[in-house]
Amino acid sequence: MKILLPTTVALDASRLPLGPGDTTAEYDPTTPLPEEHVDAEVLVAWGNTDAQLADAARRMGSVRLIQSLAAGPDQIARAGFREEAVVCSGVGLHDRTVTEHALALILALVRSLPQIREYQRQRRWASELTGPQELHPADQLTTLLDARVTIWGFGSIGTTLAPLLSGLGAHVSGIARSTGEREGYQVVATEEKDELLARTDVLVMILPSGEATDGSLDARVLETLPDTSYVVNVGRGSTVDEAALISALKDGIIGGAALDVTAQEPLPSDDPLWDAPNLLLTPHTAGNRPVGGEELTGQNIEALRGRGEYRNKM
Repeated sequence: MKILLPTTVALDASRLPLGPGDTTAEYDPTTPLPEEHVDAEVLVAWGNTDAQLADAARRMGSVRLIQSLAAGPDQIARAGFREEAVVCSGVGLHDRTVTEHALALILALVRSLPQIREYQRQRRWASELTGPQELHPADQLTTLLDARVTIWGFGSIGTTLAPLLSGLGAHVSGIARSTGEREGYQVVATEEKDELLARTDVLVMILPSGEATDGSLDARVLETLPDTSYVVNVGRGSTVDEAALISALKDGIIGGAALDVTAQEPLPSDDPLWDAPNLLLTPHTAGNRPVGGEELTGQNIEALRGRGEYRNKM
């Protein structure tokens, strides 16, 4: 069995369950596969261009497993690999890194770090932020202690983030496709979310893209949130109505927002998001570092051999 590994991530081939006759080879996921590699049975994908994947799908007549290290299935699905091939996603490989970034964005907003950074640039000592302070002022969220945090898209990242927020004193709930309990946290169905949103201090969005989720954060949702609330999106840019968000920030409908993803990436220099008030932007940096790629790939190679179940089969 030949296994192709991308050069965009350091994968330790010695940690894969290689047997007699198995070989590994590295490939550049931004250029067409060399002819000597189109006979590979396993393709590990990370950082591939759409054109490279489409070319691989057309030429790899023997491929049996495509292991994506990305959480989302969109790009692989578009490539058009043969129906006989098993496709597995990288769900779970980005839980901890995205959680770190989401927590950083939340704390940056709650602790006024964007404003403080601007004061530093101005060489201004913000005296109004020093000295005696109210723990829970009426006009601003300044701490996660007793804050009501709602995670919209309560999957594996959400269940990783929630305990950290709880540890900082927040009351965490979730929104998902069905009402119930996940990992000890109460979750409401999407169609029942309004009551929860109306008492949410921080809304963390970790939704995937798709017809059911595109534009989920619209003007109506923003108006349902308290005017002191913060919105953080580390899911997909398509899930936010950006024009509605800009209006909500300008009109004080919400207290602020932080986006790691946008509908168009890279974000054009003339996009109005750059100038939106009380908005923190990061350039899709939350994940990008799959953790545990060898273990996931190895498990699915074993499943390909009939030794166990596939993980994250799409």
